[in-house]
Amino acid sequence: MRKTGAQLLRYALEQVGVRFTFGIPGVHTTELYDELNASEHITPILVTHEGGGAFMADAISRTTDTPGTLLVVPAAGLTHAASGIAEAFLDGIPMLVISGGIRTDSGHRYQLHDIDQSALMKPITKAQFRLLRHQDVVPTLFEAVRIAYDGEPGPVYVEMPLNIAAFAGEVEGELPVFRPAAAPSLPPEVLAQVSSAVELLKRAKRPGIFAGWGARFCEEQLTALAEQLNAPVSTTLQGLSVFPGNHPLFAGFSFGPHAVPAAAHAFQDCDCLIAIGTRFAEIPTGSYGLKVPENLIHIDINPAVFDANYPAKVKLPGDARLVVGALLDGLQVAGFRSTVDGSALQTQLKRDKLAYHDEWFGHDSGHRVNPARFFSHLRHVLADDAIVVADDGNHTFLTAELLPMHRSRHFLSPSDFNCMGYCVPATIGAKLAHPEKQVVGIVGDGAFLMTCMELVTAASNELGVVQFVFNDGELSQISQAQEIPYNRKVCSVLGVVDFAGVALATGCEYRLMAGNGDVGPVIDEAMKLAAQGKPVVVDVRVDYSKRTRFTKGIVATNLKRFDTRTQLRFVGRAVWRRVTG
Repeated sequence: MRKTGAQLLRYALEQVGVRFTFGIPGVHTTELYDELNASEHITPILVTHEGGGAFMADAISRTTDTPGTLLVVPAAGLTHAASGIAEAFLDGIPMLVISGGIRTDSGHRYQLHDIDQSALMKPITKAQFRLLRHQDVVPTLFEAVRIAYDGEPGPVYVEMPLNIAAFAGEVEGELPVFRPAAAPSLPPEVLAQVSSAVELLKRAKRPGIFAGWGARFCEEQLTALAEQLNAPVSTTLQGLSVFPGNHPLFAGFSFGPHAVPAAAHAFQDCDCLIAIGTRFAEIPTGSYGLKVPENLIHIDINPAVFDANYPAKVKLPGDARLVVGALLDGLQVAGFRSTVDGSALQTQLKRDKLAYHDEWFGHDSGHRVNPARFFSHLRHVLADDAIVVADDGNHTFLTAELLPMHRSRHFLSPSDFNCMGYCVPATIGAKLAHPEKQVVGIVGDGAFLMTCMELVTAASNELGVVQFVFNDGELSQISQAQEIPYNRKVCSVLGVVDFAGVALATGCEYRLMAGNGDVGPVIDEAMKLAAQGKPVVVDVRVDYSKRTRFTKGIVATNLKRFDTRTQLRFVGRAVWRRVTG
């Protein structure tokens, strides 16, 4: 049979369950877009910038079991999208990245968009393919999806040259049917190591659990493990929702000197730590300020993470669902009984959380919005299955410390690549995937300015998402980091922005939250407007004068790493500038 590459692409994407593509059409992709427009299963979404499209695709993959898919023009479209692709690569998010390509049959050099795109994508994707035959289109796309989900997930790149996309070519036989990969199993050597982990846990007096994004599919097993061990659970930033935030054993985001009191106290005497689906990267460890016990049981799909930053006594490579399930079985066979006073632990956690809550509520925010009062009311109006998206900045760690999440895969945030501008487009992707759920964004004013024009995409598609813009006129996470050692702020103070004008220009509703008295009424009204399919921009005049535990902790951790002379230089310079003005 004869088929165009565009027809074959549509068939393949329908087979793998793609529901949306994101991008901006161009001369190399018009045939692809025209074909997808005829699909009953796929909706091409026009974005205002391919970087925003990549974050939308990322959110699709994080919140569903189908691959978020980019469809972009070659060269400029691909480089615009690169930040979102790299975020997915470092965060372990599957993504299908499809671009057009120059003609391979013309014999001409210096064609429009003529660059080596596979070389460009090599450092930020798991695999790269260039389609040169119509016969290869469907199998290659199937293989790309398989690779994207195999092992530690990530993006895969496929280039379709214009002549393959637009012209018909011969395809032999029937088109193949996509068959998902077989369910993984644990090899015998991993099962053998489970018994070693059980032995460590039997001897432990204060076990603890540290869970990351890799634990997102094993909420049930993770909860059962915590309850059987009577162990406190803390999470990484990316894994914030993998354990229910309203469970009495939830301690908070991370542990150690940069963590909230509940987590810092609960893990203080931890003598056996189970780390699940975390790489012990810089953010979740508070710039590697964690003290991890010698008895570390490390579970991860990628064996390369073992011993990278903290040595593990027992290494368990594999899918977290299977490994944690095997660990539960091993504990049961061994007749394990926890010696931890679970009631006392839960009482301590509850007491510490209440004290931290009261500390924040007691903070005088003047005429601005107290973050704890904001998050307290937001949690009150959000359903358990609401999706919360944060960006990168000071607001991220306020969210992590003050807003408990109740369902796995319902909190999204850029993590290891740490790309500002994630929030606005990611809320759009999440809302497209889950139109029945509440979707809200928590975004700093600096990050909002990077991608706020994607609100046009939200308005055009009648997506009721709420963007709570934490507005203090600064890049606060950086300005606070500058203020302590330098006593000055360099290139971190923003210009004057009229957020009401941004909302008006993009077809959104606008509401101002000027002080604490506005918190309840404005949040309530914004959520009602969103329920009617209207995107809303809420200008939150936030008070950042009280530092998060995370900010204070990492500053102290990093300062301690300097030699005495450098410490004195930093402190002396800050004091001198404060005295001299």
